Amino acid sequence: MAQDGEQKIKIGVCVMEKKATSAPMRRILERLEAFGEFEIIIFGDNVILEDPIQSWPICDCLIAFYSSGYPLQKVKTYVALRKPFLVNELEPQHLLHDRTKVYERLEMYGIPIPNYALVNREYPYQELDYFVEHEDFVEILGKRFQKPFVEKPIDGDNHSIMIYYPSSAGGGMKELFRKVGNRSSEFHPEVRRVRRESSYIYEEFMPTGGTDVKVYTVGPDYAHAEARKSPVVDGVVMRNPDGKEVRYPVLLTPDEKQMARDVCNAFQQAVCGFDLLRFKGRSYVCDVNGWSFVKNSHKYYDDAACLLRKIILDAKAPHLSSTIPPNLPWKVNEPAQPSDGLTRQGSGIIGTFGQSEELRCVIAIIRHGDRTPKQKVKLKVTEEKLLNLMLKYNGGNTKAETKLKSAVQLQDLLDATRLLVPRASSGRESDSDAEDMEHADKLHQVKAVLEEGGHFSGIYRKAQLKPLKWVKASKPDGGGEFEHPVEALMVLKYGGVLTHAGRKQAEELGRYFRNNMYPGEGTGLLRLHSTYRHDLKIYSSDEGRVQMSAAAFAKGLLDLEGQLTPILVSLVSKESSMLDGLEDARPEMKVAKARLHDIIISEGKSVIRNGNSGSPWMVDGAGLPANASQLLPLLVQLTKKITSQVKLLAENEDEKLATSKYTVLPPYDQAKALGKTTIDAARIAAGLPCGSEGFLLMHARWKKLERDLYNERKDRYDVTQIPDIYDSCKYDLVHNGHLNLEGLPELFKVAQLLADGVIPNEYGINPKQKLKIGSKVCGPAVFFQ
Repeated sequence: MAQDGEQKIKIGVCVMEKKATSAPMRRILERLEAFGEFEIIIFGDNVILEDPIQSWPICDCLIAFYSSGYPLQKVKTYVALRKPFLVNELEPQHLLHDRTKVYERLEMYGIPIPNYALVNREYPYQELDYFVEHEDFVEILGKRFQKPFVEKPIDGDNHSIMIYYPSSAGGGMKELFRKVGNRSSEFHPEVRRVRRESSYIYEEFMPTGGTDVKVYTVGPDYAHAEARKSPVVDGVVMRNPDGKEVRYPVLLTPDEKQMARDVCNAFQQAVCGFDLLRFKGRSYVCDVNGWSFVKNSHKYYDDAACLLRKIILDAKAPHLSSTIPPNLPWKVNEPAQPSDGLTRQGSGIIGTFGQSEELRCVIAIIRHGDRTPKQKVKLKVTEEKLLNLMLKYNGGNTKAETKLKSAVQLQDLLDATRLLVPRASSGRESDSDAEDMEHADKLHQVKAVLEEGGHFSGIYRKAQLKPLKWVKASKPDGGGEFEHPVEALMVLKYGGVLTHAGRKQAEELGRYFRNNMYPGEGTGLLRLHSTYRHDLKIYSSDEGRVQMSAAAFAKGLLDLEGQLTPILVSLVSKESSMLDGLEDARPEMKVAKARLHDIIISEGKSVIRNGNSGSPWMVDGAGLPANASQLLPLLVQLTKKITSQVKLLAENEDEKLATSKYTVLPPYDQAKALGKTTIDAARIAAGLPCGSEGFLLMHARWKKLERDLYNERKDRYDVTQIPDIYDSCKYDLVHNGHLNLEGLPELFKVAQLLADGVIPNEYGINPKQKLKIGSKVCGPAVFFQ
């Protein structure tokens, strides 16, 4: 309280009325006034915008900060005239309107920021020789930014920020913007090229687990932090029953507290807000907002009022600064706040108050959802166009294998294949017409696979070219000889696409986890821990179906909306090493499969089956049907029956398309926006297979199964094909039942009987093998940092 006879310190609030009358500002000014030491003078818009500075109120201390329409230069002239103490300095506020200057100031003070580069255009759509855009990255002054990357306008008042996603995640762009109702971002799957109408900063995208951290300082020694759902996930703003955005308190690390102090000092803003990105154990500042207050926090209002009181008294009445009121004067009439509800929810304690048990961790390992059958085409190629393509993408290394996965690479492969297919049957020397025809068929299949869907996403198709034979040739410059590849093995992998049903399965499982994982908690995960997104980690292998399953699961688990690409990039960590153990276990698996083949072919005479053992899985080959060897010829016969039917359908496919009212099916990009069920409805009505698989590829799928299951020349069965036949049967029964393939239900029953025995035994036919193989397969997948 001001001492008797002592004049109150006048605090001028020279900000736009919208800011001066905001709830946080009112709450804090009311508290300052309650101390009895200050007189609060609010200038108002008319004074700030219309009156000359000579007639403005005279004050001892000034709260002044920029917002839209604010005459910053005019206020600076007033400060030069009256010389009040400034809570936030005015000159550095110019920096906050230019994101490049913000980053430069942060770098000057050693504050960590994302890796970035500047593209500065003097006029719209200016072509710059130092800026190059490719399919999945941009290059600026030699610095490469792979997608996903962030594009920010240099203008700090322009909040239209874009994130561009790689083709391997489906591509597209997400636009972030100031909240409009319950939306803070929109995903545009068709946008793939960056903007060129202005100047932009490009920076590395940092997945933060779907959470943004906002930090608020009041002086260099105080920082309050809150977490909110990041707009990059689904763009839906989480709000409480009162309509306020849901935010949770966050504890800052010592390094982050130092960063808050440095930001406050770097910009000479006592009251300041900035955005923090937490990524791989480190924190980075990505935006500084200037004057900012926390919303809906009585504790923060109390802290801010006390701290501002000290800052002002230190400057204008130091003899009063050390006097701390024993009781906060505004507490007398303030309604009581909830005492422990948020605290208990935030701590993660389960059950009634007083129990000591605490859930510390939940680990779940989940398989991908329903998918199309995985497919592979292998062929040896000698065509110059394909060999040159291999060299083009492996840097000219004649010995190196080449992997083609991006849209540009696959388009090049398709262009080359299209040129080769028409003359494939006569333009290649071979040992026999049969080999020549098989090679032509495989090239047709490659072409069909690459043309499937209408565009390349980079998720479900990839090709490998591995050189096999070389000849010596003279270098063009006459500088000696080099080995030129003349034959390569091409392996095209496709299929394994997560279906509409698969996405729904994964999303429903995530929703089930959210609501049922924690007994006694009606809202499940959302009430377990208020900052759960900081603790949530989702890992996926690099297979497309697994990534999309993980994204769909996260969508259900966290109650998100929208498409999966932004969710995938923001929340799912791709770990290719997750499957490394599979390679380590292949020798043991090969032994197990060989023994399994012998057991089936020998009619399993040494195997105890059908529950005759107390622990049937403990016996070699347990679970196989007793008549497994008799079922194999039937399996071959029924597989041939399906293949022949699909072949006839493939031969009539062109005629069907020509006469159907669905001759022009929805293009992939349009149909994707309509939803997969719309695509399938059109194809079913046209009598075609579901999804984008045509009869040609469907026939190739069944023909390969028929050929690989039984080698007539050697009279040998390959029992490892049984799971694939079962897989194809199940897929066609579920998704292509409208084709009414004769014999398919019977084939499914036979394949299921055999697969139920084969699948568990492929990873070891006895406990010792299972333990050895399992430990190698699962070892790398158990824990990730």
